[in-house]
Amino acid sequence: MSLHCCCCGGRDLSPRRFGYLHNLPCSLLPAFASSRHPSTRFLPPLCSLPNSHLTVSPHAPADSNAAAATLPSAPRFREDGLDDEALDAFLADLSPKEQTVLLKRQRDWRRALHLLRRMRSLAHYLPNLFHYNVVLRTLGLARRWDELRLCWLEMAKDGILPTNNTYATLIDAYGKAGLVKEALLWLKHMRARGVSPDEVCMNTVVRILKDSGRFDEGERFFRGWCNGKVEFDVLKIEIDDLDSISPNSFLLTELFKSGSRAPVSKKIAPSVEDGPRRPRLAATFNTLIDLYGKAGRLQDASDAFAEMLRSGIAPDTITFNTIINICGSNGLLSEAESLLAKMRERRVDPDTKTFNILMSMYASVGNVETVLKYYNKIREVGLCPDTVSHRIILQVLCERSSVGEVEDVIEEMTKAGARVDEQSIPVVMKMYINQGMLNEANMFLEKHCASTGISSRNYAAIIDAYAEKGLWKEAEDVFYGKRGTRNKNDVVEYNVLLKAYGKAKQYDKALSLFEDMRNFGTWPDGCTFNSLIQMLSGGDFPDRAWELLGRMRDAGFRPRCETFSAVIASYSRKSMISEALEVYQEMKALGVEPNEVVYGSLIDVFAEAGKVEEALHYFNLMEESGLPTNLIVLTSLVKAYSKVGCWREAQELYAKMKTLDGGPDTIASNCMINLYADLGMVTEAKLIFNDLRKNSEADGISYATMMYLYKSMGMLEEAIGVAQEVQKSGLLTDCASFNNVIAAYAVNGKLKDSAELLQQMISRKILPDASTFKSIFTLLKKGGFAMEVVSQLESSYNEGKRFARQAIITSLFSMVGLHAYALESCDLFLSAGMPLDSFAYNAAIYAYGASGMVDKALNLYMRMQDEGLKPDIVTYIYLAICYGKARMVEGLRRIYGLLKYHELEPNESLYKALIDAYKIAGRHDLAELVDQEMRFSVHGPSEDDSEAEDC
Repeated sequence: MSLHCCCCGGRDLSPRRFGYLHNLPCSLLPAFASSRHPSTRFLPPLCSLPNSHLTVSPHAPADSNAAAATLPSAPRFREDGLDDEALDAFLADLSPKEQTVLLKRQRDWRRALHLLRRMRSLAHYLPNLFHYNVVLRTLGLARRWDELRLCWLEMAKDGILPTNNTYATLIDAYGKAGLVKEALLWLKHMRARGVSPDEVCMNTVVRILKDSGRFDEGERFFRGWCNGKVEFDVLKIEIDDLDSISPNSFLLTELFKSGSRAPVSKKIAPSVEDGPRRPRLAATFNTLIDLYGKAGRLQDASDAFAEMLRSGIAPDTITFNTIINICGSNGLLSEAESLLAKMRERRVDPDTKTFNILMSMYASVGNVETVLKYYNKIREVGLCPDTVSHRIILQVLCERSSVGEVEDVIEEMTKAGARVDEQSIPVVMKMYINQGMLNEANMFLEKHCASTGISSRNYAAIIDAYAEKGLWKEAEDVFYGKRGTRNKNDVVEYNVLLKAYGKAKQYDKALSLFEDMRNFGTWPDGCTFNSLIQMLSGGDFPDRAWELLGRMRDAGFRPRCETFSAVIASYSRKSMISEALEVYQEMKALGVEPNEVVYGSLIDVFAEAGKVEEALHYFNLMEESGLPTNLIVLTSLVKAYSKVGCWREAQELYAKMKTLDGGPDTIASNCMINLYADLGMVTEAKLIFNDLRKNSEADGISYATMMYLYKSMGMLEEAIGVAQEVQKSGLLTDCASFNNVIAAYAVNGKLKDSAELLQQMISRKILPDASTFKSIFTLLKKGGFAMEVVSQLESSYNEGKRFARQAIITSLFSMVGLHAYALESCDLFLSAGMPLDSFAYNAAIYAYGASGMVDKALNLYMRMQDEGLKPDIVTYIYLAICYGKARMVEGLRRIYGLLKYHELEPNESLYKALIDAYKIAGRHDLAELVDQEMRFSVHGPSEDDSEAEDC
C-alpha cells in the first residue's frame, strides 16, 4: 500500500512500516514531519498546509469510513515489522490531544492498548485521563474484561482519578454487554468516591435500566437526579452481593479495591444531596420518552416531549424517531404520520431509521402498499436504504408471495453493492418453497450462502421451511450442504431436521441422525430427546420412545410432562395398559406431575377396555390433584359406562356435561346414541341425534349408529331416510361411511341406489373392503341371482382369487342395469392378458349377455373352452340367459338336452333359467314343459311327466 499527497502530485509519502498513519488526521502530519527520526525526513513541507490532504492509492484496500475518507490505509502493527523505536519517536512529537485523537481512531482493541502502553513508556509522558477513558471504552465494547481490569489498575498506579466521563464509559460498556448489575455497581462505586453523576452519566444509567425493562427504577433515578437527591436504594443491589452476580464479579471486586487512593466504603449513603437541576440534553429526553413508551405509558411520554419543548431543547431526529416508534407500537398510525409532518415543519430531517420505523409500523398491520411507499420515499429524499429497510421490504413482499417484486428488490440491492441480510434469507427461501419454486430456492441459497455462510439459527429456519411442506429430502440437502467457512452443524439444525423426518414419517432416518450426532461433535439437548420421543410416540412406536426416554434420563435431562404424556398416549392407543401404567409410575417417581392429558389417556384406555372402576380411579386422582375436569375426560367416562351398558350413570354424566361451557362434544353424544341403540331406546337416541343435526355437529358415526338402530328395530323407512341424508350431507368420505349407506339400501331392497353408490365410491378411488362385499352379496341375493352364482362369487372372494373383486362388482352392475359400468369393470380383467378362472368368464358372459351383446358373450364362451376350462352350472345359467335374449331356441334345446339325458345333474336354478329364457324367446309352451320337467326331476315324479318328451 502507498500513501499519496494530492497537493504534491501524488508522490509516495510514507514507508510501509508506519502502520499507525492510516488512523492519523492530516492536522497531525506536521508533527510527524518534524520528527527527528531519519525515516521521516522525506516528508515534504507542503503536507503541513491547511488545505492539503491525503488519499488512498487506487490499489489500496478501501476500508475507511466517512470520517476517515481522507486518511491513508496502512500495514498492520508489530506483526508486519513496525518497531517500537519508530513508534515512540512518532508519539513523542504528538500533543496529548493529538494522542487522544489517534487512540480514538483505533478500531482494534489490541492496537489501542499497545498505543497507550507505548505512550506510558515515553520519558516525558504525563498520565492523561482522556487516554484511559478512550482505551477503557474500547476494551469494554470488545468485552475484554481482563485487559480492562489491568488498564484500570495501571490508571490507579498513574494516580489518575476516575471522573464522570470514566464512569459513564464503564457503565455504558457493561450495560451493552448485558451485565446490568455490574454496570449499576459502577454507579455506586463512583458515589463512594464522592463523584456526583452528571447528566451524561445519569442518562447512561437510565438507558441501561430502560433497556433491561426496569422502567420504574429508571424513572425514579431520573427524578431523584433532577431533585438533587439521587436515590441509590432504587437500584436494589448491594456491593456485598458481588459474588453471586456473574463470572465477572471477581474482576469488579478487584476493580473496586483499586482506582483511587481512597478506600471504598461498603456502606454507601442511600442518597446524596446535590441540589435541584434540570436536564439540558436532547439525548436525556430521548431516553426518558423511550422509557415511557416501552413501559406503555403514552401520556407520560407525551408529557416528557412537552417538557422538552418548554425547556427550550430542540428535538432532534432521534426524538421524533422515538415518538413515532411509540405511536406505531401502540397502533396510533395517524399520530405517527402527523409527527412526520411536524418534523418537516421544524426542519428536522428524517433519516433512514425514520422511514424504517414507518415501514415496520405499517408492515405490522399488513398495509403493504404504504410500506412500499415509504421504502421508495427513502431514495426520494436522498437517503439510502439500509439493512433494516431491506429486511422489512423483503419480509412484507415474501409474505404476500410477490416473487417478481422480491427479485427486483434483490437485484436493486446487488447493484448497490448490498448483500441480502442473513435474517432475510430464510424468509425468501420460505416464499419460494411455499410457491413450489424449489429450483429457484436452491439457486438463491447457493448464491447467497455458499461462500459466506449464515448462522445455524437461520439454516435451521430454512430447513424448517422445507420440513413444514414435508420436503425431507430437500431439508436434508440443506443440512448436509456446503457451509462456506462453517462446517459443523449446530444442535438446533439437528432438531429441525428431526422434525422434517418426523413429519414425513421417516422414523429410521430420524433415529440414524440421532445416533450420528455425537460422531460429528454435536451432543443432543433436551429438545432433541423430547422431539424424537414425541415423534416416535406419535408414530405408534411406544417401545422405542420408552427406551429413548431412559437414555434421556441417563444423559442428565429431565423429561417434561408432555414427553411422558406422549408415550402414555401412544401405549394407550395400542391398548397396552400395563406399559402405560409403567410409564405413569416412572413419571411420578421422578417428581413430574401428570397433567390432564396423562389422566385423560389412562381414563380413555380403561374406558375402551370397559374397565369402569379403573377409569373412575384415575378420574378421582385427577380431581384430587386440582386439575380441571374437561369434556374429553368426561367423554371417556361416558364411553366406559356405555361399554358395560350402565345407561343411567352415562345419562347422569351426559347431563352434567350439558352444564359445562361448550356442552358435550360429538364423540360423547355418539357414545350415548350407541348406548341407546344397543338397548333399543329409539326415542332417547333420536333426541340426541336431532340435537346434533340442529347444531350441525352430526358426523358419519352419528348417522351410522342411527341407521343401525333403525334397521335393528325394523324401521327401514327411517333407516333409508337417514341414509339419503348422509348422501346429501357430504359425509361420505371413507369406506366405512359408504358401507353404512349401502347396507341400509341393501336391507330395504334399493338395489340400483346401492350400485350407484358403489360406483361413486370407486370413482373417488375408495377401495371396497370386506363389509362392502358382504353388502354386495346381499344385494345379489335380493336381486334374484341363483344361489350357485352367489356361492361361486363368494368362494372366489374368500379364496382371494385374481379378479374376484372385479367379477363381483361387474355382476352387481349388470344385475341392476348399469351396463356401461359393468362392461368397464369387465374390461379390467379381460384385457389384463392373464389366465382367467371360470368365475371370471362367467361374470363376463353375463355382463355382455345382459347388455344385449350376445355375440361377444358367446365368443367368450368359446374362448373359455379354447383355454381348457369346462363350463359349469353357472356358465350354463348365463348361456341360457344369452340364448333367450337372442331367441336362439336351438341353444336352449341343447342345454335342456344335457339335463334331460343326465349329462348335467338336475339343477333347479338352471331349469328356472331355461324357463325364463323360453319365455323371453316367446316359447311359452316349451317353458311350461321345462317347468313340468323341473318338478319331476327336482321335486319328484308327477302325473304329467310324459308331456315334456318333445321339448
